[in-house]
Amino acid sequence: MNASQVSVSVVSHGQAGLVRALLSDLNRYCSRSVAEILVTENLNGGLDSLAKSASIPIRIVRNPLPKGFGANHNHAFGLASGSYYCVANPDIRLQQDPFENLVACMESRRAALVAPRVVDENGAIEDNARFVPTPLTILEKALGVAKRLDYPISNNPFFPDWVAGMFMLFKREAFAQVGGFDERYYLYYEDVDICARLRLAGHKLVLCPSAVVTHAARRESHRNPAYLRWHLASMFRFFSSATYSKYRRLCRNGSGGQRGQ
Repeated sequence: MNASQVSVSVVSHGQAGLVRALLSDLNRYCSRSVAEILVTENLNGGLDSLAKSASIPIRIVRNPLPKGFGANHNHAFGLASGSYYCVANPDIRLQQDPFENLVACMESRRAALVAPRVVDENGAIEDNARFVPTPLTILEKALGVAKRLDYPISNNPFFPDWVAGMFMLFKREAFAQVGGFDERYYLYYEDVDICARLRLAGHKLVLCPSAVVTHAARRESHRNPAYLRWHLASMFRFFSSATYSKYRRLCRNGSGGQRGQ
């Protein structure tokens, strides 16, 4: 890839320590591939000094009032200049530059969205590539009878139904074509929704196992009642949406989904 084609968007919810660690990794490993980093302070987090020692240009965006996941990243996209747009959670860590492999994988497979292999802090593979959920699969997960991974991860790229929002790399034109994230989702399921809309628009998604990032998951919805309410509200919104209905029809017609329906 040509140098500096990626814009990276990170949203901080008072997570200065995590953001500083991620930006340190980006500056250390990704100065040849990342054009800029856009950091949105959704909650005031004391990030004023971030840009002083950075090799990659950093822009700080401050919200007068907190916004949702999609609204924050959509606003950052409007400020971004890169040919590729990366959405990354603050709790992502890097051991190397993932972007060269990700862009190469995306372009060779003519995909609109690519994701890396995501591992936890112990090196175990996380389930960031998944089947589009149904009420039945949500129930299976709640009962603890669902498989841990929807897709077996090998060394070969593959085309999942959707990829989780902790790390997503979009082709700029595709993100713009579908209008970015649906801002009616305050938190959760906006990643499922945008992947389904990309698929409905005829685009492909690809997971590239040769690119690896580490995710120190917080799982707030498991502990915090507010996050749990947002999770349940977003789940209901998705399952009652026209996007979900259209995607299910696409699956039944054999054009979407890689699981028996």
